[in-house]
Amino acid sequence: NCNEYFLSGNDLQKHLRAECYSDQIRKQILNSTKHIENPKYQLAIQDILWGNKILFDPTPSTINIPPQSAINTGDHLPIYSKQYPASYKDQDIKFQETQKLLERKKDKTMRFCIDYRRLNAITIKDAFPLPRIDEIFDQLSDAIYYTKFDFKSGYFQVPLSKEDRPRTAFSTRDNHYQFTVLPQGITNGPATFQRVINHILGPARWQYALAYIDDIIIYSKTFEEHVSHLNDICTILKNARFRLNPDKCEIARTQTDYLGHNIKHGEIRPSPTNINGLLNTRLPQTPDEACKFVKAAEYYRKFIPKFSQIAEPLRKFVPTTR
Repeated sequence: NCNEYFLSGNDLQKHLRAECYSDQIRKQILNSTKHIENPKYQLAIQDILWGNKILFDPTPSTINIPPQSAINTGDHLPIYSKQYPASYKDQDIKFQETQKLLERKKDKTMRFCIDYRRLNAITIKDAFPLPRIDEIFDQLSDAIYYTKFDFKSGYFQVPLSKEDRPRTAFSTRDNHYQFTVLPQGITNGPATFQRVINHILGPARWQYALAYIDDIIIYSKTFEEHVSHLNDICTILKNARFRLNPDKCEIARTQTDYLGHNIKHGEIRPSPTNINGLLNTRLPQTPDEACKFVKAAEYYRKFIPKFSQIAEPLRKFVPTTR
């Protein structure tokens, strides 16, 4: 209804981004900043988000970096896996070849998963380090304001090298396909994404921004600093062509949950949701259940005095080969 003519699909897409997405993005920006009580502060944050609104563009995008190599199988021959059986109602959406699964997400939509265990078994492991959790929280404990970003299907924004693409192959009843972006489930996915985000954040890392794989957080001691830091990181992510999920982002908060911990005014505690999950876990019935429970509880061992002594009775049932 705008009475405009477009010479190409690209021109139409640019128009849609500039005009038709504006109302949706404006609502998301207003909603993400409504908790900021100071009108001056609220406007400052809104100006930054609106100036970087392309970050919230729902159109799929890949970041502007060279395609990443993440699946080095050496001289191993290609592998083939039989399909999982699928119910009749899933036939139109369930892919087959390398084993696939459909996983229901919290919002009731379906996540397409591929069982890459056989591929992972022959993949040379990438030893690129992930940040230490204790060092991350040492940094965050000195801050007061936090912004947490959620990438929109973060792995799918990372281009995959042409050499690796055939190794991700799967097929439907009608055709054969392969990923052109980093798929979920491959053993080197976390290391690859960590390397990418470390490079993109650059000197900001450990100064006022951190990322544990695709969980990114900005932290500052004052609101004025946070405005500056937020602007810097938004600009960096925009220039890289990243896309964010606005519904899962938390902007300029004094309290947030990050990596299973609750952070408020620099004080770090275990996330109540995770603790309730542990408390509601049934008593371990098998060595495997005992092992899983101990590992889950061990994540919070610094908050549990004499954890080793308390966990010792369960450790006796954990196979020494684990």
